[in-house]
Amino acid sequence: MVKAIMNGCGGRMGKMITQIAAGDNGIEIVAGIDKIAVEGAPYPVFDDIAKCDVQADVVIDFSLPTGTDELIKTCREKKLPLVLCTTGLSEAQLKLVEEASKEIAILRSANMSIGINLLMKLLKEAAAKLSKEGFDIEVVEKHHKMKKDSPSGTALALAESMNEALSNEYEFVYDRSDRSMARPVKEIGISAVRGGTIPGDHDVIFAGEDEVVTFSHRAYSRSIFAKGAIAAAKYLAGKNAGMYDMSDVLG
Repeated sequence: MVKAIMNGCGGRMGKMITQIAAGDNGIEIVAGIDKIAVEGAPYPVFDDIAKCDVQADVVIDFSLPTGTDELIKTCREKKLPLVLCTTGLSEAQLKLVEEASKEIAILRSANMSIGINLLMKLLKEAAAKLSKEGFDIEVVEKHHKMKKDSPSGTALALAESMNEALSNEYEFVYDRSDRSMARPVKEIGISAVRGGTIPGDHDVIFAGEDEVVTFSHRAYSRSIFAKGAIAAAKYLAGKNAGMYDMSDVLG
């Protein structure tokens, strides 16, 4: 059985992963990390991962970027594989992740959903074909009002997957309020909506002459992300150093 440390165990996703892992015979959450007090956790909780003395095979991280540097440092020191689900990382932190992957196994994904990761593959083909026919590309994401980063890591990942298929020639645009001009051809607009308790909605719109093609993904529960994170943790435990993603998990 894979033994995991849950970083961010007091958050919504941390609690969801703890709940789902309890019914999975292939994984056990043996310790949690959180800055705030966590009542009723079925494992010991530490306020700093460096203080955690519980042996584990992998770390699952659903927290905030402010703690990412320290998390990576400790995982490198303890040679712990890391499933990195926190979004909103800076360019410097992304470079730190890349450097750390030379020493430990890291699986980073902006979205742990199986559906989203399949959608990324489909969008590459769609973007390559529809862009040649003059279709404009827009991404609209919607999340709950408590989500702090914007746009979502998933929206960026969807845009990046399409741009990769377009030889990275397109520019990402997040706000058009300061300009008055026709829409340039080679741009991908990314819009964010925040409100209520929306778990996560993503629409990718290909707008052409007299027709529109839309790819949509709706998350009705955070459990889909928790299940993906658990699958990733079971996959990553024992792996050699390197960068992995959900496509590796899905095979």
